[in-house]
Amino acid sequence: MTSKVLLELRGVSKRFGGLTVIDRLNLVVNEGEVVSVIGPNGAGKTTVFNLVTGVYPPDAGDLLLDGQSIAGLAPHRISTLGVARTFQTLRLFLNMTVKENVMAAAYGHTRANVFQSILRTPAARREERAIQALAEEKLAFFGQRLMGYRWDQPAYSLSYANRRRLEIARATAAKPRILLLDEPAAGMNPVETHEMSELIARLRDEGGYTILVIEHDMHVVEGISDRVVALDHGIKIAEGSFEQVATDGRVVEAYLGLRTAETK
Repeated sequence: MTSKVLLELRGVSKRFGGLTVIDRLNLVVNEGEVVSVIGPNGAGKTTVFNLVTGVYPPDAGDLLLDGQSIAGLAPHRISTLGVARTFQTLRLFLNMTVKENVMAAAYGHTRANVFQSILRTPAARREERAIQALAEEKLAFFGQRLMGYRWDQPAYSLSYANRRRLEIARATAAKPRILLLDEPAAGMNPVETHEMSELIARLRDEGGYTILVIEHDMHVVEGISDRVVALDHGIKIAEGSFEQVATDGRVVEAYLGLRTAETK
C-alpha cells in the first residue's frame, strides 16, 4: 500500500546574499516514517528545519504539509497546522516548572481570549484544566524520568538528558502531525544516546508521530531511520536506507574530505 505523503519539499532553494545554502532540494516524508537528515557541518540541515517551520521563507520552490502549501507562512501559523520542533541548543523556560514548560506549548490551541483568561471565566478554567491534563499525559509518555515530583521542579534542576526529553515532551503538547528533532542525542553519553534512540522509536510506534530528524551520531541514525537523506552544501547527494547512504561514495567523500576515486 502506498504511504501518504505528509511533508514535501519541491525544488526548495534558500540563499543568504551570494551564498546558496539549500539548492533545489526535493524531500518527502511519508506519514508514520522516521526520516533522518545527515551531512557534515554547513550542509544546510538546520536551514531545512528553519524553512519548514517558517523561520525563513524559501527563495524558490514550495513546501507542502499534507498537500497544502506552507511556504512563506508565519511560524505560529505553521505550528497550528501541525509542525513542532526541538532545537540543537536547548530552548526551555528554565525557571518554569516541568509541567508548565509542557503546558506552554498547548496555549496556542486554546480559544479563551485575554479578558476571559484575566476574569477566569468558566470556559477559561475548563481550558486550563484540559491543558494541565494534556501536559500530564504527554509527560507520562516519558516514564519516571519526567513524572511525579518532577512536575513541580524547575526545568533548570533537570539533568541534561532529561532537559532533552522535556523539550520533546513540550513539542508533543503542540499536537503536531510531524515532529522535527534537531540533534536530539547531542551531548549525551552512550547510555543516554541508546535511550534516546529507543524513545524516538516509541514516539513513532506508540505515539503515532511522523518524525524528521537531524542527527550526527550514526548509531542513532542507523537504529531509528526508515530512510536517510544526505546533504552536502545544500544539495541532496544520497537517499535510501542507512546502509545505502552510509556506503555511498559521495557521502564518504563529504564526511572524510576524500575524492571518491581515492576511497576505492
